[in-house]
Amino acid sequence: MPKFTQDIGKSHFNNKVKGTKKTKISKILICRPNQRLGNMLLITPLIQELVAAFPDCKIDLIVKGGVARPVFQEYENVNNIIILPRKPFKELFKYLRIFFSVKVKKYDLVICGDKGSSSGRILTYLSNAKYKVYGTLEKTPNSFEEDYYHMAKNNVYLLRYYLEQIGYGVNTNPISKLDLKLTESELLNGKDILDRSVVNSSKKTILIFTFATGNKCYSKAWWSTFYTALKTKFGDTYNILEVLPAENVSQIDFKAGSFYSKDIREIAAVIANAELFVGGDGGIMHLAAATSATTVGLFSVTPTHKYRPYGNKNDFIDTKTGTVEDYMSLIESKL
Repeated sequence: MPKFTQDIGKSHFNNKVKGTKKTKISKILICRPNQRLGNMLLITPLIQELVAAFPDCKIDLIVKGGVARPVFQEYENVNNIIILPRKPFKELFKYLRIFFSVKVKKYDLVICGDKGSSSGRILTYLSNAKYKVYGTLEKTPNSFEEDYYHMAKNNVYLLRYYLEQIGYGVNTNPISKLDLKLTESELLNGKDILDRSVVNSSKKTILIFTFATGNKCYSKAWWSTFYTALKTKFGDTYNILEVLPAENVSQIDFKAGSFYSKDIREIAAVIANAELFVGGDGGIMHLAAATSATTVGLFSVTPTHKYRPYGNKNDFIDTKTGTVEDYMSLIESKL
């Protein structure tokens, strides 16, 4: 499918847009047919960019799974979340109906949220809109910022370039960080949960998340060494609390106090009240990066230039290099 769809949209700008009169943009569709928490959070900077450029716009999203609803529930400009079936051949009629519905509703701007997504490119191609960003209007990477390839920023750079081409001017502001837009009541509830989960609520808290999917999950031996060093260096001055995954497992065998919830906004609110979060690359790491807490991501498999947490004092550790002592020094510099 990627090979079949790789050329879709390449001639769109030159054939359909170049030299035409600029159209007002108010109805927008983002095609990001994915169900992963991290991938939903990674398009929050794009939505913030669109709202900043077009404050009165209404944004529809095409996604998969139900995680998009809690992620975007506080984004007032998000008008409609359209959920594709996770298994299209089991619900083929519904799947095709959504695909062809984009030809009926008229949009001003349609964005393929991931240029590597075959279904996203097809949806963008089928859509009824004048302006379509497929992710193919690229300059040479050197003409962009050094973090052009970051998954949260790439879409924003491409959107800015496209808007510049159609006469909307150049935006050079820093790209927004991931943001869940937690409410005040959610943050207060998160503080209450955190205070009840730690031994000493007068001390600040370091949160760890020891689980990850597939080969991104560190072994129990690795986490045991890391946790022992963390406890030795910071245990007297900080609470150390483990955020448990939905699977309710622990790579440190529940040696630390723990917090468990299946509500991603509640988890985020607890993280937001901590001093620092440490966890492997994955959805919960991106969730932490979408709060005000300092986030340190652990990387060994996926490329850091695409997925590292950014903003605030956020940073990452490449666990293929350095020692545990080096990791503790970096964490200390963030506290």
